[in-house]
Amino acid sequence: MPPRLSLGAHRAVSRAQTVRARLYVRRFASGSAASPETYDVVCVGGGPAGLSLLTGLRASKITSSLKVALVEGQDLQKNRLPHDASLDTFSNRCSSLTPASVKNLQDIGAWSHANTARIQPYQEMQVWDGISDARISFDWDSIHTPLTLRKPTQPTTIAYMIENVNTTTTLLSRLSELGGVDIFSPTKVESINLGTDTPSLDLSSWPILTLSNGKTLAARLLVGADGANSPVRTFAGIHSRGFDYNRHGIVATVRLGGPGRGGPNHKIAYQRFLPTGPIAMLPLPGNLASLVWSITPQLAARLKSLSPNDFSAMVNAGFRLSATDLDYLHTLEAGQAEEVAWREKHTPVDERSIPMKVVDVQEGTTASFPLKMRHADTYIGERVALVGDAAHTIHPLAGQGLNQGQGDAASLTRVIERAVQTGQDIGSLLALEAYNAERYAENNAMLGVCDKLHRLYSVESGPLVGLRSLGLRAVDAMGPLKGFFMGRAAGGV
Repeated sequence: MPPRLSLGAHRAVSRAQTVRARLYVRRFASGSAASPETYDVVCVGGGPAGLSLLTGLRASKITSSLKVALVEGQDLQKNRLPHDASLDTFSNRCSSLTPASVKNLQDIGAWSHANTARIQPYQEMQVWDGISDARISFDWDSIHTPLTLRKPTQPTTIAYMIENVNTTTTLLSRLSELGGVDIFSPTKVESINLGTDTPSLDLSSWPILTLSNGKTLAARLLVGADGANSPVRTFAGIHSRGFDYNRHGIVATVRLGGPGRGGPNHKIAYQRFLPTGPIAMLPLPGNLASLVWSITPQLAARLKSLSPNDFSAMVNAGFRLSATDLDYLHTLEAGQAEEVAWREKHTPVDERSIPMKVVDVQEGTTASFPLKMRHADTYIGERVALVGDAAHTIHPLAGQGLNQGQGDAASLTRVIERAVQTGQDIGSLLALEAYNAERYAENNAMLGVCDKLHRLYSVESGPLVGLRSLGLRAVDAMGPLKGFFMGRAAGGV
């Protein structure tokens, strides 16, 4: 009499039978199509992570002979930064590139193509609690590390503010210089199936992409750089777990009343933790700055409906007034500018420790997006690897989203190089496991830290407020510990 299977075992067998049935259907369907064009690497997604991977592969002497392709649904040429772009206007989609990310772009020869006039390094960051006003200052000079003990690679810049379109244009320019990439843009992926045996090559484990232009591509390694709703991840059967924060991120490009507290040669970023979420002001060239404000969806909709004058007043209040004042201001349909001006007269504030006042909002830049935390169960499958948002999405409070994607691209490039050097199949799980091992734990730690910080600073009262304030002041007073945190935030330098 055969042994009885547990409910879990029955389910596992059922899943395996379903997968086998699906694979049969996929292979049968793809077998009836014309022979696909074969590639060593096909990357779906032309954002910074995907472009960095392809640029790294083409720039490396070890992998430059690989046959690679890029599939992007949008027109990449239309998303380029114009050569004559005015320094009076900036995109609202900006990121803080860490020194480690910049070094990677330098190593693959891309950074020299960047429009440096539109990049703003900053050397200091002021972070404080909106309830207790406990504060920590992040700048290398505040650590007081003797020069003889500093690492040679220790930067003086914390990060570089750059528009996402500048980053993608930089990478596209380098790719164009290197050549050797078949780019399908604007072209969508209609389907991804498994291949079949052919007289010349066994494609039974290879992903076969059918594109909107009618072409079919076979990938020895398929890279998903196709965002949080990644079709490549879905094809690989990799689950992504997480939750919504019930918060929206308000972004805008704003004009300040001056060049900033530190002057043109010492830019400062500011972040204040409010119960509804952090509000951050990040410097751009000149008197401009990038605003990121995490807030509830209802309040985000109300902020977006305000006039530029009232919106500017609310941003100023976000850095100056109490949480109680802000709660009241959010109930007003209009007239925030007058109300904020009156309340500021009765609120003592050290103007030297906060950003200069916003005087205007660049037209058309105020927008919002939902904040989510997602993490794939794994970054790899048979002949599949995930990078960037396809693998993980993070709360923006630490500004690490784009940098995580850059780290993924650099790591996967190194793993593919090692596979080529040692004669391994670059799409095999054995070759890809090193990528998953290196990046998963590091990204998971960053996701966890950002999530816990968000939850910690969402508490408005009670003993937790005192404890977190005590911890913040303690870290600020301990140079070596603060230096460790800064090194991690800068990319592990």
